[in-house]
Amino acid sequence: MGVVEIPKLVLFSFPIGVLGLYLLLILIKFLHKVWWYPTQITKIFSIQGIKGPPYKFLHGNTKEIYKSLYDTRSKPIKDLSHQIFPYLQPFQHSCIKDYGKNFLCWIGSKPHLFITEMELVKEILNNKDGAYPKYKAQGYAKKLLGDGLVTTEGNKWVKQRKLANHAFHAESLKGMVPSMIASVETMVKKWKDYEGKEIEVFEEFRIMTSEVISRTAFGSSYVEGENIFEMLVKLGSLMSTDFLKIRLPVIRKIMPNQDDIETDRLEREIRKSIIGLIKKREEKVNRAELEGGYGSDYLGMLIKAYHESDDNKKISIDDLIDECKTFYVAGHETTSSLLTWACLLLAIHTEWQHKARKEVFELLRENKITADDNFLGKLKIMNMIINETLRLYPPVIAITRTVGKKVNLANKLILPAKTEVSVSTLAFQHNPDMWGADVHLFKPQRFSEGIVKATNNNSIAFLPFGLGPRFCVGSNFAITEAKIALVMILQRFQLTLSPAYIHSPLHRLTTRPQHGLQIILHAL
Repeated sequence: MGVVEIPKLVLFSFPIGVLGLYLLLILIKFLHKVWWYPTQITKIFSIQGIKGPPYKFLHGNTKEIYKSLYDTRSKPIKDLSHQIFPYLQPFQHSCIKDYGKNFLCWIGSKPHLFITEMELVKEILNNKDGAYPKYKAQGYAKKLLGDGLVTTEGNKWVKQRKLANHAFHAESLKGMVPSMIASVETMVKKWKDYEGKEIEVFEEFRIMTSEVISRTAFGSSYVEGENIFEMLVKLGSLMSTDFLKIRLPVIRKIMPNQDDIETDRLEREIRKSIIGLIKKREEKVNRAELEGGYGSDYLGMLIKAYHESDDNKKISIDDLIDECKTFYVAGHETTSSLLTWACLLLAIHTEWQHKARKEVFELLRENKITADDNFLGKLKIMNMIINETLRLYPPVIAITRTVGKKVNLANKLILPAKTEVSVSTLAFQHNPDMWGADVHLFKPQRFSEGIVKATNNNSIAFLPFGLGPRFCVGSNFAITEAKIALVMILQRFQLTLSPAYIHSPLHRLTTRPQHGLQIILHAL
């Protein structure tokens, strides 16, 4: 009996069939994500009257957004105008004119519903039913902030928020004032060498605010935390430039580019450095160098929570590291942005600089700030200037939420799950219907009777620190630090704007001057 020879085609037909089916499934999933899904979402919103720029295969509207940003950043704003909405968000500003208050656009294949209708925004930010969770950090943003207070949700957020509230409540804040004063004193002493000369203050404020957050939240000096700050700044810069780059996750894993490799390295080094801070604190406790546990600052509270035996209070080492990263970044970015734009506005509008200085000299006893009196709370003109600065140049220009499940928004719009909702801070704070025809002028007197009166009791009109349960826990910290810095600067110097300054605001994590802020210092 002869041997039956099996054809080679049959031998390979089964593996090829499985592989072919697998590849077909991948293709179907890919086409569903980048073609069928965008088509269906567009139809759902179009039926409800929500239009927008057409979806482009794979890229969405990212190329248009990038081009509009590139075009504006390549040329400065003329006449030092404070009309920055069309400059910082040119694509969104243009779409509002073309498609109305609410429009749909695309970041890759992800739908972004851009909303400027007041009642809709209120419901989203107040988020009473938990239907609009925070946007979950991904990619480089995940490496920068992890799953910290800014991005986390649910019970984990509640636990972390309680720790932050305790660390930054009024009494704790009062205890931080001496460290803030010491850090500002170091800066203004250095400035004496620049009398009559030009100094780039954005970088000065970045270093000073980093020193403050190091001392107050982590019990260390800027020198000790400098390496962490520098790595976080670099990672933040890479995150900002990567935002509009559309690359498939599988390609990132198989063929990482130089930025992918660098961000991985930075993430590892930041983690290693923060663990070093934690170990130093634990060693101090073991040597009985600290009284009352791990310390009363934010780092001490986080380490205590890490060592908790109660699972309801305990946090993991990853949570601890992510919280440190979040507060290292958020703790100085917001204040350095606020101080930079306040100095620009005071240097341009010298009459308000004179009013603020006069108030400081009239109220300040013995020419020194202390934490013992309510001096900072009495600075009415300074409050007005800070609020108007935050209105014109908010540190964060957009608030993003995700639709957790299909929802009926204010009984007006049906939002499909996974839609990302974007709220522009600038769209409201630069809205002439809310602030009047002089909306783009620097007029601190708007706030002479407080925020509620200035906004006609409309909470949406003023959103520098957000709204609702996710209102920024560090807002009082930032404003207290800014007041101390401005008081100590105005006591010693008159500020004038250098002719070298180029007015070109840029948003990178927070709003900042693209080419720095050059100020000429005149000693009093």
